[in-house]
Amino acid sequence: MQAVLDALSDPTRRSALALLWDGGEHCVCELMARLGASQSRMSRHMKVLREAGIVLDRRDAQWVRYRRDPNLAPELAAVVAAVLAAERGQERIAA
Repeated sequence: MQAVLDALSDPTRRSALALLWDGGEHCVCELMARLGASQSRMSRHMKVLREAGIVLDRRDAQWVRYRRDPNLAPELAAVVAAVLAAERGQERIAA
């Protein structure tokens, strides 16, 4: 649980998760472009999410594609979903 909470503590990682949470698969290049992050920075963030067990990766030629881990424990998936929902709520308030 601590690894998941640590992974969720960073705004870039939360933004990446928000893109992946719909169940789609996204390559690092797409995440970089959408989040304005360099390749090395995005890869480091995704490594943290992968090591926390929140996302899975697969190599596709020169790119790595990420997706939500469908085997994430329901309790942890609920924590991630709640954090992402709270973040969306904060964005609406700021707008």
